[in-house]
Amino acid sequence: MTNSVVVGTQWGDEGKGKVVDMLTAKSDLVVRFQGGANAGHTLVVDGKQFIFHIVPSGILYEDKKCLIGNGLVVDPHVFFEEIDKLDKAGITIDPERLSISSKVQIIMPYHKAIDAARENAKGKAKIGTTGRGIGPCYEDKIARTGIRAVDLTEPDILEEKVRTALKEKNFYLKEFLKADTLEPGPIVEEFIALGKKLEPFITDVSVELDRAVKEGKSILFEGAQGTHLDIDHGTYPFVTSSNPVAGNACAGTGIGPKHLHHIVGIVKAYTTRVGAGPFITELEDATGDFIQEKGKEFGATTGRRRRCGWLDLVLVGDSVRLNGLDSLAITKLDVLTGLEKLKICVGYEINGEKISERPVSLKKMAACRPVYKEMPGWKDDISGARSLDQLPPEAQAYIKAIETLTGVPASIISVGPGRDETIVVNYPS
Repeated sequence: MTNSVVVGTQWGDEGKGKVVDMLTAKSDLVVRFQGGANAGHTLVVDGKQFIFHIVPSGILYEDKKCLIGNGLVVDPHVFFEEIDKLDKAGITIDPERLSISSKVQIIMPYHKAIDAARENAKGKAKIGTTGRGIGPCYEDKIARTGIRAVDLTEPDILEEKVRTALKEKNFYLKEFLKADTLEPGPIVEEFIALGKKLEPFITDVSVELDRAVKEGKSILFEGAQGTHLDIDHGTYPFVTSSNPVAGNACAGTGIGPKHLHHIVGIVKAYTTRVGAGPFITELEDATGDFIQEKGKEFGATTGRRRRCGWLDLVLVGDSVRLNGLDSLAITKLDVLTGLEKLKICVGYEINGEKISERPVSLKKMAACRPVYKEMPGWKDDISGARSLDQLPPEAQAYIKAIETLTGVPASIISVGPGRDETIVVNYPS
């Protein structure tokens, strides 16, 4: 039995969905441990594209149980929309295959209203939120005023919480944000109905995982976003509202650290970022456009064009430390095919001094310049490669450089979007 955690090492969008899909084949349960519908995992299976926001991407395997941990914030509408889309694609979802923690925080209409109004009020100072109510919902969780999945099954508790919340939220919306207020009655009625629909899926995820461990089953923990979007360890305030680092797999699901055996860090072969925030290796030239277009770099959730740049191993190196990575899964290597020269950022230079860790201060980070290692590119199509020796020597050297500079071996190399377009060096163990 091996329990593995999959995390992103950059700013999200590293291709975690495909790797989770692969590792699911070797697992019995797949559990997501943080984030909300602001994350999107894209998979291409038999030519069909699937985009997951809440439901773990392991759901494509009919014999696997998928769980949504307490570390998430969930919009029930998005949850059921996703289930409906899967049903239309011929993938039937029921409580035997998918469960949601009774402790999950529920995104309410006032969370989304506040999220949108705040971004509008910030003007040029926007941080690039998706407007889905993620941040405001996490705020209520920390303030101990949030609504959990279990509350949707108790109408009297739900109504009391909604009416109490709206006294504060409406004042804030009207007086500070100059936005429309909300009526409690329709919200209570709507979410009581959603609660009845959601109740069959609700369970105690911690108890289920404990049972699975005792039965010797293998568990795969699926993170969303990336390490440098972590609320504590990322490029704050240009971050998400949760902890995507591997350690949160425990807090976000209710399992002890001793049950985590292997941490896989997903590294895109270049770097991308959606929305605002510092980006040392960003390419605002023809090479950046080439990577963006060939890699189809648009946000799976927002549809926004992703900013693109060279691979930044300062970021990845920090992620190695923060997550305790055991192996790397390098994705989208094929996108670099056709570039004559490649660059890897191996350090930053600030005021004439070379540093190897990302500064916490955004002011200092803005003053940093990338220190590059230049390598030759390759022209041959690599999508058909199924072993390292089938790659061009230049691609092999690029992978070896990543391994050497991070001190972490590569276990998986993705050479195309399809499930089978992958080189498996070894499965996590």
